[in-house]
Amino acid sequence: MENGKWKIKGWGLAFCLLPFAFCLSSCGSIPNLEKRECEESRNTVREFYSVHFGNDMKPSEDYLKLREKFLTTDLKNLIAQNLADKRDYFTATDDYPRAFRVGSCEVIAPDKTLFGVLIFWKDDIRNEQREIKVEAIKENDRWLINKTF
Repeated sequence: MENGKWKIKGWGLAFCLLPFAFCLSSCGSIPNLEKRECEESRNTVREFYSVHFGNDMKPSEDYLKLREKFLTTDLKNLIAQNLADKRDYFTATDDYPRAFRVGSCEVIAPDKTLFGVLIFWKDDIRNEQREIKVEAIKENDRWLINKTF
């Protein structure tokens, strides 16, 4: 102490701040309250919609090939039968949105989840959002999209 003031130098300051920094990184984190099924299936839904929005949304053979690894066999067959429809199955419109956000999740069963997916249209004239529901099921230890509505 010098003239009634504490004088901390170099390593002393680092040593005093270290517990504070540790507490911020570990104590201040927000715990994940989502159920395990939602955590696991969310990755599939998010990755699927990233691929979907990053490519042409007009149904075609190439459209289906690019997306099939995320889909159940029943859904692949349904889409294959309706490729002539200009409406995109995964956004339920032929007015293709520009962005999405995977929202709330509900566990229906240990092998089935239901997500709310927000889809957005935003430009100079329009600012709109709509929610669709996406059902994911676990087949052969993989989460796949089973249907949307």
